[in-house]
Amino acid sequence: MNRSKPIAVVDGIRTPFAKAFGALDSISAVELGRVVVAESIRRCGLTPDMIDEVIIGNVAGPAEAANIARVIALRSGVPNDRIAHTVNRNCASGMESILQGCSRIHDGEAVTVVAGGSESMSQIPMLFSRAAAKAWMRLARAKTISQKISAIASMRPRHFKPVAAIELGLTDPVSGLKMGETAEELATEFAITRTEQDEFALSSHQKASSAQQACFMSGEIVGVSVPAGQTIDKDDGPRHTQSLDQLARLRPLFDEHGTVTAGNSCTLTDGAAAVVLSDPDQLDRFSRPPLGFITAYAIAGCDPRRMGLGPVYATAKLLQKTGSTLEDYDLIEINEAFAAQVIACRRAMMSVSFAKRELSQSTPVGTLPIDRTNIHGGAIALGHPVGTTGTRMIITLLRSLRASGRRRGLATLCVGGGQGVAIAVQSQ
Repeated sequence: MNRSKPIAVVDGIRTPFAKAFGALDSISAVELGRVVVAESIRRCGLTPDMIDEVIIGNVAGPAEAANIARVIALRSGVPNDRIAHTVNRNCASGMESILQGCSRIHDGEAVTVVAGGSESMSQIPMLFSRAAAKAWMRLARAKTISQKISAIASMRPRHFKPVAAIELGLTDPVSGLKMGETAEELATEFAITRTEQDEFALSSHQKASSAQQACFMSGEIVGVSVPAGQTIDKDDGPRHTQSLDQLARLRPLFDEHGTVTAGNSCTLTDGAAAVVLSDPDQLDRFSRPPLGFITAYAIAGCDPRRMGLGPVYATAKLLQKTGSTLEDYDLIEINEAFAAQVIACRRAMMSVSFAKRELSQSTPVGTLPIDRTNIHGGAIALGHPVGTTGTRMIITLLRSLRASGRRRGLATLCVGGGQGVAIAVQSQ
């Protein structure tokens, strides 16, 4: 098959995005994934036996479901003889699953692939130190009463202090910086003020609130039943009454003299999303046109300390690859890991010196158009379930293009560890 041929996104769906330790905290990443995979198949008028492969992005890696994609696939009714695998490119995992699905179809290994992401940040476990693990293992292996008493007597208070795995996961092991600290680095480098960040955050909430009130988001959400008997069917992140005064009162999170706060950062979030990908020559199986097409992509690396600039490097690479410009894209989605990070990307894209120094090109990447970027809000308001966000962005972007009668879109995000991904899409 021609690898340059666009791959069809037949349809897509996601769960509501809920703040971690809140409405969806009792629902596992497996169950969140099952809900969207099963619903995406149903919405396309398919049956599970018509799926060739399932690919799921996930970052936290539940211990009870090491290859979470396989568990999700089987629990969604996909037959045993169909394959499934899990991918992890940190924040881009939900995009990586789609790109791998496209590759499988391009290679002729599949005709129909379900790709997506699932993350329960509420259920990321607490860990014990190695010293604590050894102490507990000694107790578990004790066979006599005296051995057990000795093992217990050797334990110290530090052995009962857990380590938050989620905090470890949000700290870059190479630079040693927490993700919020990398945003502070960019705020300093690009002279981004606290007010600019808060204004950006406010805009995200306002756009997301408007989209929610207009029921735009409900078109991509499937409800999730929780043990209390409720069905959660709305994102709980957008704050309809958010104000600049409220944002200004929040203290910096990562540096007492810094500018990055909980209000101008994305939230820890639970949620899942999935799309059905198809060989474009096999679309006569469906009763309606596809949502759109994946037309091109690029992945780039950068300094982990400046990981938030990943979209600049990836977008520059994509534009060179396709011979396009930012102006060629009618709508753009950029993940809002932090307000400072998005503002830094915009300034870097417009900078001639940055282009020459960092991208080895004489002209800047271009201007990120505010009026055409994240028109329905972004992760600051909606939240960022890390393994899922990339898939959500593609779904939202294609739906936004269709709703507005526009054609070409670009989705890009930064990746913890110093990478960026950019994907070009086209509406039907």
